[in-house]
Amino acid sequence: MLSKNNAHRPTPLVSIVIPCRNEAASIEECVRSILAQKSPPGDFEVLIADGMSDDGTRDILTRLTAESHRIRLIENENLIVSTGLNAAIRAAQGEIIIRVDAHTSYAPDYIWQCLATLRKTGADNVGGPWIARGTHYVSRAIAATFHSPFVVGGARSHDPHYEGLVDSVYLGCWPREVFERIGLFDEELVRNQDDEFNLRLSRTGGKIWQSPHIKSWYEPRSSLRVLSKQYQQYGYWKVQVIRKHHQPASIRHVIPGGFVLALLVLPVLALWWSFAGWCWLAMLVLYGVINLTAACFTAAKYGWQLYPLLPVVAACYHLAYGYGFLRGILDFVILQRGPRASYRELSRPVEPYQPASTALSGK
Repeated sequence: MLSKNNAHRPTPLVSIVIPCRNEAASIEECVRSILAQKSPPGDFEVLIADGMSDDGTRDILTRLTAESHRIRLIENENLIVSTGLNAAIRAAQGEIIIRVDAHTSYAPDYIWQCLATLRKTGADNVGGPWIARGTHYVSRAIAATFHSPFVVGGARSHDPHYEGLVDSVYLGCWPREVFERIGLFDEELVRNQDDEFNLRLSRTGGKIWQSPHIKSWYEPRSSLRVLSKQYQQYGYWKVQVIRKHHQPASIRHVIPGGFVLALLVLPVLALWWSFAGWCWLAMLVLYGVINLTAACFTAAKYGWQLYPLLPVVAACYHLAYGYGFLRGILDFVILQRGPRASYRELSRPVEPYQPASTALSGK
């Protein structure tokens, strides 16, 4: 399944894999931040699986490849993240595979900390906490809410300080033999391929470990409209993951869908049963009180100037995910058909390209 054959260069210890498509605004900073990493013994290679970009990304990658012997450009003709990851992993030579995201910046010792955590824990997959960092008012509110237990259902992967076993970890670092043992990423999934892979790994006895020493900073979406679209997709494709494994990885994955279903069904039932209307009203009041209270805790930690927007962002996370989940049930379970075209978006909206000035460092 996985080939290491390459007679023209020494075999590196680590292979960095980066799936991308139409990332002209961020790909150069990402790649240069990886090239600036402290090199592990045996060195590392960078494999970039480009999904036939048409926004200038390919020109940037061609230039970077000419500048560094570490970079190899891989064609991802099927365009989506899972096929890009698999193409890069198949071409990788390293004994350790580390996934990198084009919208994340990395501490200078990111690779070293991944390797140290693998050695220390003996885990099958290690990674750091999923830390969001916004750059303006709306994205800062989105990033702050991203770490609220009310929004993420207590997911430990969103806790910057947690160290220990988790059901899923951000990005990932694996010994190569993990892919030999359980296979590659599910190429039917446009989203949630990480969750599915980690669920498969856990169900075969694999150990997934999060360490706060593995530091990176994720750039969240910059508007509520785009955030809503993103989380509709997450909810939509989560249904396929649950359908494949006949169980959710966690109860938090299904609660938003149940909430949105109740919001839609109870008013209809109230036409014949008045008690349903009171239940609907009570549910809205309870949700509002909890939302406003959770926003207070979030604002106290990240800044009170964000408070007016925090409840709106939290509702956007919940309602978008829940609505996408219900659409997924309709398509995949009830109608037994393939995914809707509107849920097969392959990349973020294209942003105006500005050349990167310097490599990123940990902040």
